[in-house]
Amino acid sequence: MSQNVISSQDAATPIVIVGHVDHGKSTLIGRLLHDTDNLQEGKVAQIIESSKKRGLKIEWSFLLDSLQIERDQGVTVDSTRIPFLLGGREFVIVDAPGHRQFLRNMITGAADAEAAVLVVDAAEGAREQTRRHAMLLHLIGIRHVIVLLNKVDLLDFDQKKIEAVEQSVSELLGKLDLEAALFVPASARDGDNIASRSERMPWYDGPTLTEALAQVPSPASRANLPLRLPVQDVYRFNDKRYVAGRIERGRVRVGDTVIIGTQKTPARIASIESWHTAPQVAAVAGQSIAVTLEPDVIPDRGDLLHLREEPPVEASRIRTRLFWLRQEPLRVGESFKLRLATAEHAVTVTSIDSVLNLDDLTEQPGEEVPAEGFAEITLSASENVQFDPFVPGTADGRGVLVDRQQRIVGGAPLIGPAAIAAGEKVIHPSASTVTLQDRERIKGHRGAVFWLTGLSGAGKSTLARGAEAALFAAGLDVTVLDGDTLRTGLCKDLGFSEVDRTENVRRAAEVARILRDAGQVVLVALISPLQSDRALARQIIGEGFEEVFVDADLSTCEQRDPKGLYAAARSGKISGFTGIDAPYEAPQAPALHLKTASGSAENVIKTLASFVKDATALSGAARARS
Repeated sequence: MSQNVISSQDAATPIVIVGHVDHGKSTLIGRLLHDTDNLQEGKVAQIIESSKKRGLKIEWSFLLDSLQIERDQGVTVDSTRIPFLLGGREFVIVDAPGHRQFLRNMITGAADAEAAVLVVDAAEGAREQTRRHAMLLHLIGIRHVIVLLNKVDLLDFDQKKIEAVEQSVSELLGKLDLEAALFVPASARDGDNIASRSERMPWYDGPTLTEALAQVPSPASRANLPLRLPVQDVYRFNDKRYVAGRIERGRVRVGDTVIIGTQKTPARIASIESWHTAPQVAAVAGQSIAVTLEPDVIPDRGDLLHLREEPPVEASRIRTRLFWLRQEPLRVGESFKLRLATAEHAVTVTSIDSVLNLDDLTEQPGEEVPAEGFAEITLSASENVQFDPFVPGTADGRGVLVDRQQRIVGGAPLIGPAAIAAGEKVIHPSASTVTLQDRERIKGHRGAVFWLTGLSGAGKSTLARGAEAALFAAGLDVTVLDGDTLRTGLCKDLGFSEVDRTENVRRAAEVARILRDAGQVVLVALISPLQSDRALARQIIGEGFEEVFVDADLSTCEQRDPKGLYAAARSGKISGFTGIDAPYEAPQAPALHLKTASGSAENVIKTLASFVKDATALSGAARARS
């Protein structure tokens, strides 16, 4: 650890470069580094050689394409951070991905940027990804935006054409409350208006890109803000306990009394430690430090240390902006981990308050957030969450949502506490501290739900119970949710109308999800005749849902008629019976198709049990951890 107190003004200024794929970001960065003498010796020769091998003119983007996959696909796949010196001032260039499938990397890549260069192909104008990137800049809170109109050579440097593109991009940014600091018409490939003024645009009298970057405000000091020290870890050496973390805001001195987390425990800073140097008296924002406390309390990872008179916001219901990264829509009721600095909180989506229409950039009511969509939502936690509301241009309140597989599925800046409406039910779902990996290690298999659908009499319950016995004998923790069993208890208040059938499926799916989350293998035997109802079940259960079609034709099911239901339906004693006077919509692409009209039930049970074993088996790495 450094002994010196370093203010944030001394740090390099991060600049994120974004834009639609093929609009020339990587070419721009390569050219910028070359024209400002920031390339290592020999790099230009390497670029020339690489370009010749591919039959190209000098291709500046090869400078950044350190991964072979990027050269092969012609797109940047990860955020790249490049130190860059301009007129004695240090910058960090962040090259954020522009390709649709790599947008999630941009959230972390652009998170700490002070300004952005939005690259727009002047010949193509603003595209879908331009709109998404502009929305991300708005979401993350970057307010200093330089628009580089690239490839103006394709417009023959025509002033009127270039100004028309500038106007359209300006209107797009205006809809997002963004205003470009300036527009720079340029040709990154040829170096026009990058570091030197273009002779081919005598009508342009604005700054070059390098001059525009020099005008970017220096990072604001966070040292004068209220103290926020998230606990990263606690270590014990000999007879001392060290609380380690990075100061996100403010400053701390030996002798200060800090408040620890939501438990509000006070403690005095006894010392600020560092390795291989003398102890420090004080430290400020940006420094990673270790402190000792008096009394010797033990904070948890994620606890926030702050001064008593300047506490953070505390709330268990939080209004949140969201950029949704998963390919499946987000719906109310889904649960995640909210990762905020070093803390993780179990949260559930309580409401979707508005969804952004990317076509016209207006906010509208919505029941779901589409893939790669933007929205404002309300999250509910099982405990109070400490945070500072998101403020543009700062790192405050920048959370991300993480799924059960530890994948980031959403950027989630926290706006503030959510108000509770009169008469509203306040729900605080609790989350287990037992992880999915813990359950897999103990049980030796994954949890999953196998949804058996088919006509009455097709054999769903017979197969489910037979597979249950075989799987249990093989050591799997398995449960059957049978339609008739559910209707004698949990669903006994439901009839057989379409609305009641949907509710029956919803309840079964919710129970199956709880059991799956507990690590169990769940076999659901339910007619569930409508594709829309099974889609609802899939949405509720999420990952681990497998649809199994138990297929027997209507005549075979009528011949079996173990409960006499078909006969009753034919005689008019039962109405709305599936297959007679109510439809059955067969699965279009089930994970497993079991034909039960002929052959032995024993063989079909073996097929089902084998499929379940394979689907829930742990990978080699997971078995090794077990």
